[in-house]
Amino acid sequence: MRQMPESLNGERKHMTTTGRGALVTGAGAPFEVVELEFDEPGSGEVLVRLVATGLCHTDLGVQAIGAPFALPGILGHEGAGVVERVGPGVTSVAPGDRVLMSFTSCGDCAPCRGGHPAYCTTWFPRNVLGDVRGADSGATRLGGEPTHAHFFGQSAFAEYSIADERALVKVDGSADLAVLAPLGCGVITGVGAMWNELRPGPEDLVAVYGVGAVGLAAIWGAARRRPAVLIAIDRVPERLALALELGATHAIDASSEDVAARIAELTGGRGTTLAFDTTASPAVGAAAMDSAAVGGTVLVVGVAAPGTPLPVEMTGLLLGKALKGITMGDANPPELIRELVELHAAGELPLERMQRRYPLEEIEQAAQDMHHGVTVKPVIVF
Repeated sequence: MRQMPESLNGERKHMTTTGRGALVTGAGAPFEVVELEFDEPGSGEVLVRLVATGLCHTDLGVQAIGAPFALPGILGHEGAGVVERVGPGVTSVAPGDRVLMSFTSCGDCAPCRGGHPAYCTTWFPRNVLGDVRGADSGATRLGGEPTHAHFFGQSAFAEYSIADERALVKVDGSADLAVLAPLGCGVITGVGAMWNELRPGPEDLVAVYGVGAVGLAAIWGAARRRPAVLIAIDRVPERLALALELGATHAIDASSEDVAARIAELTGGRGTTLAFDTTASPAVGAAAMDSAAVGGTVLVVGVAAPGTPLPVEMTGLLLGKALKGITMGDANPPELIRELVELHAAGELPLERMQRRYPLEEIEQAAQDMHHGVTVKPVIVF
């Protein structure tokens, strides 16, 4: 894209890079493709030229309610691209490197040092609010004025991103970035939930409520551990069929079947020992707890409106049932993403089965298709 010098004064010429991006102006507003300007990256930042970005339900949730990330602004947090320039202090990547983009973190707090950056003590303000940045952080501008960006340390619904170095994972030069883009959030969330938290074994009775991108990734991840029962639950027949192809042993169509009765039938009346609720629906979360076995665990993920309660029948807790939340699959992105890249290259992770590609101009159509179950994982290509 065009590069225009802003000033020739000083030892280093300052450049502004221009490119298109998808702006959301307010709660419920559609994506609008606009021309943006991108400052030089600041300390610890990298200017990335995007090749593709996955569209996630988290993006749509913020678009719908206009919070907690401030609008107007640029969303997108499953970016994949090529490093253009690096800011002061960046050492892990260099211009020309191909990278996948995930969440950011401080790197210094106890959870980060312990290998759990998804529980960074500043995770929420860094990723969801986008307001933890250095004094020299590069701005994303609309008409010369800064607009809200840095969502998940990247704001990747644009041809360029000023991203945190800690949000980047360098990958091999032969990697297909468009295929791999969803690894940055949806896939590591689902796989990480199974591998890092629930850890199903051969005796477990597992259910996944909601088999969109996160749920399908969880099905695939759980299937590699070969639990005794692996149940996919959804209202979209095509997604249930894909879940069976990815390793589910049974599928329940929640639009036409009694979910609780079917779970009881498939588990011999015991209930699930492990359940993963991806729906962000309090009713579904409560139902998952009701269908859990004595001593069973229900793990929940998904973005509900702030203040949304999850009703739990307390007697079940006395039977050893556990309810727990998870963020980003408790993943350490450089480790899990690289492992998944290798599994995809070996033909063991069929990411292509979940995807449909859209040009940037059709991002609003991609969002509508995701809402209506037409596609599981839209990928915006540049």
